[in-house]
Amino acid sequence: MKQHTIGIIMNGVTGRMGTNQHLMRSIVEIIKQGGVKVSADETIIPDPILVGRDAAKLEKLCAMSGVKKMTTNLDEALADPYNIIYFDSQTTGRRSEAVRQAVKAGKHIYCEKPIASDTRTAMELFNLCKGAGLKNGVVQDKLWLPGILKLKRLIQQDFFGKILSVRGEFGYWVFEGDSIPPQRPSWNYRKEDEGGIILDMLCHWRYILDNVFGKVKAVSCLGATHIPLRVDEKGNDYACTADDAAYATFELENGIIAHFNSSWAVRVRRDDLLTLQVDGTKGSAVAGLRECYTQHYGNTPKPVWNPDIAQPINFFEGWSRVPEQEQYENAFKVQWELFLKHIVKNRPFPWDLGDGAKGVQLAEKGYESWRRRCWVDITELT
Repeated sequence: MKQHTIGIIMNGVTGRMGTNQHLMRSIVEIIKQGGVKVSADETIIPDPILVGRDAAKLEKLCAMSGVKKMTTNLDEALADPYNIIYFDSQTTGRRSEAVRQAVKAGKHIYCEKPIASDTRTAMELFNLCKGAGLKNGVVQDKLWLPGILKLKRLIQQDFFGKILSVRGEFGYWVFEGDSIPPQRPSWNYRKEDEGGIILDMLCHWRYILDNVFGKVKAVSCLGATHIPLRVDEKGNDYACTADDAAYATFELENGIIAHFNSSWAVRVRRDDLLTLQVDGTKGSAVAGLRECYTQHYGNTPKPVWNPDIAQPINFFEGWSRVPEQEQYENAFKVQWELFLKHIVKNRPFPWDLGDGAKGVQLAEKGYESWRRRCWVDITELT
């Protein structure tokens, strides 16, 4: 068995997403399974070094994950030629400078989104990688969620006919911290720390729309800061200067209209934290993170508006659950395996930092739309 052992610098994995999704559920699981199999007699084995600012947190993470190597000195990790990939899951504001350092050191780049806080910087990072001949990628995990994959299969099977609209509902109540501890970090709610739900979530909606439904042509967005005061990790009150909700409508090039409500100040009464409803001339589907339900044209009820009587139709009864027709792995792990194959075997990996820049662009145009209170066109990035 031929093994390719790949040194990976993992910077910022002491955070919730970095620890849970990228380290424990992706890299550690890949190591446990014996690596990424690329042929009957060839595998790729990731060999991570954990990088962060807090040595105690890194030591705890090493003990939990079984990873042996750690450092608080990024320059030291970048100087080692054994490490050929730089991965960044730091807060957005720290990402661009670290990526520049990694490009200068000749490392291939893999980044969490958003890759930067503005489009100009995002494109600069992409062009730096291209100019240095370095492979690069951005995390676009939701493309491999079971619910999204089921929607893609339905589109491939022409279940919907002509797709008319996509409606997304995302969010949950994030506690303020005065009585119940918050479940998101305080920087998310400070504009000066690159926080805000528009920058965070419109990057996701861009790659879902572009890759599943159609290219985004224009956006109309209204943001809000519904909760003006929260309590931080040290128990101190702070003013929320970033948006915690976004109400955005997207026009796609193929005529589909998409609307996404995103909020950290909403209580959930739906199937999942994220649901997508797709309506077409032949049928509709509602997908969550994992499940998907469909209603064909022939099973569509015929309601009549009459508010003077109790509703005689149970609208949930006319939907059928899409069965499990394939195996689904952790979405982050799937993309990590694809990126490792891209690095070692030059397998296709279209989700580069250019795609990451498109997500930042949509967020930036969303802010512009909110500020100007108008529709804003999405132009091609160059």
